[in-house]
Amino acid sequence: MRLAALALALTFAPAALAQTAAQKTTVSHAFAIHGDVRYPADFKHYDYVNPAAPKGGDVKFAAVGNTYDSLNGFILRGVPAAGSTSIYDALMVRGAQEPSTSYCLICETIEIPEDRSWALFTLRPQARWHDGRPITPEDVIWTLETLKTKGHPRFRTYYANVAKAEKVGERKVKFTFSGGENRELPGIIGELPILPKHYWEGKDFEKTTLEPPLGSSAYKIDSFEAGRFITLRRVPDYWGANLPVNVGLNNFDTIRYDYYRDQTVSLEAFKAGQYDIRAENSAKNWATAYDIPAVANGLIKREEIPDEDDRVMQGWVFNTRRPIFQDRRVREAIIHAFDFEWTNKNLFYGYYKRIDSYFGRDELSARGLPKGEELRVLEQFRDKLPPEVFTKEYAPPKTDGTGNWRENQRIATRLLREAGWRVVDQKLVDAQGKQMSFEILLDNPQFERITLPFVENLKRLGIDARIRTVDTAQSQRREDEFDFDMSLWLVAQSESPGNEQRDYWSSAAADTNGTRNLPGIKDPVVDALIELIIQAPDRETLVARTHALDRVLLWGHYVVPHFRLYARWVAYWDRFSHPPVDPKVGFAPGAWWVDPQKDAALRQKRGQ
Repeated sequence: MRLAALALALTFAPAALAQTAAQKTTVSHAFAIHGDVRYPADFKHYDYVNPAAPKGGDVKFAAVGNTYDSLNGFILRGVPAAGSTSIYDALMVRGAQEPSTSYCLICETIEIPEDRSWALFTLRPQARWHDGRPITPEDVIWTLETLKTKGHPRFRTYYANVAKAEKVGERKVKFTFSGGENRELPGIIGELPILPKHYWEGKDFEKTTLEPPLGSSAYKIDSFEAGRFITLRRVPDYWGANLPVNVGLNNFDTIRYDYYRDQTVSLEAFKAGQYDIRAENSAKNWATAYDIPAVANGLIKREEIPDEDDRVMQGWVFNTRRPIFQDRRVREAIIHAFDFEWTNKNLFYGYYKRIDSYFGRDELSARGLPKGEELRVLEQFRDKLPPEVFTKEYAPPKTDGTGNWRENQRIATRLLREAGWRVVDQKLVDAQGKQMSFEILLDNPQFERITLPFVENLKRLGIDARIRTVDTAQSQRREDEFDFDMSLWLVAQSESPGNEQRDYWSSAAADTNGTRNLPGIKDPVVDALIELIIQAPDRETLVARTHALDRVLLWGHYVVPHFRLYARWVAYWDRFSHPPVDPKVGFAPGAWWVDPQKDAALRQKRGQ
């Protein structure tokens, strides 16, 4: 389950407003943290869907990994099955075209005061579990309490400032917030996936289970075999099918995820027609692996779908809990050993661009030198920050792409020498004569060919670096327990950063197993910047404070930045149609449908 945070703001469409002067509260169908709500209360459907899309047909996707052992994706234990958390609806659902705006799903309305110190949700009377029982305030309250006390550690961080939940009417539940100003909390609690209290009574929520849980969404678990597949089936009498937030979505009768050991096997299975839609993430594959008759004959279509929501930091992350990585100069030196330009030219066919921000390439990323509100914020911490934060725009090291990285090698050697390391007999050693040595943890064999040249450059610095490739389950366990030296890491951001930043970078998260703070950052400045982001009173201030955090993280040298396409490569067997692509939405398979004419034509061609 992806919970990378979808922080959402307040301002409401006029048609939906209901003001109570004495209480100064606002009642609406939607909530946005900063800015206007795009769709009014009487909207019929999102702009990026086809409301007349036919229902029916089956679709198969690939899941890469040896197996799964749980259908409960809300706990730390076990490996959850693909799609297992999608059987639950939330109070609200995010609008994909807006910076952190959400619309009522289980709730009918959300009511909040001007200071956003609480939020009151009125549940829809028709909201039902798959067994026909109504979704109640008791379910909502039980879900919050259970996730905070028995769920994955990320929930304790994410909902830390939700102080109380109480039933205040037959269909009303009120959340009271703590911890000072935190303008996104109504949206944070709005995205809470609601679980059925009556189903879990008498069961141990903290244990893995292969009993299909009771859900409430458009799909429920239909069949599965651990290690092989899991199938979700569309619920024919789904209570929310005709809500504006669902019209044009959830078009397939069944969604199946077949499990494959690794990406290589998965790719061959796709070309053999074993599954339908593949999101390709390998430049080499995109350039060379689809030169097959099925593509030439039009049976397989390939699209490069623009994606403006690609706010991802990916790279090899340093575990600063390890003594060798605690010196910032050592981390900076190792970053100089990655020759991206050579890698892009020789391995990626020139497709990629270097990642140079934790927050993508739009208004949230730090550019130039700090100024205005960002500078004012950073000035408070000047004596605790590297001077480069104020004097240089961050840019990863560059080469000419020929494989000659001598200048970067000289810089790296100087930094290591300043940090107390020296080269003896072609080995980089510390004051005690011990060679620098570490392991790079991978869970995808495809990344070995990318990591090996990096390892060779590290050896030229005298560093003993080794690659260790393990299966997905073992990699996840080791990362949850911070049992690694360096690991392949990916962090995705929302359009409106907020509470989730605590799980990513805070000192508290650094000591909590299962959080996203893999680098182990424990920096009071970062902690303070996170809280300033959470407290941002408007979008302009939020952007400036995010710039400050981005800049501090970049100059902290916690990751060797990788590369992104800033689009999506999608290959699919030609039996589907989809609406015109909105770049803000990007690849949205939930809005696709099986086209009966294309499906019949494909069957005929494959038969021939």
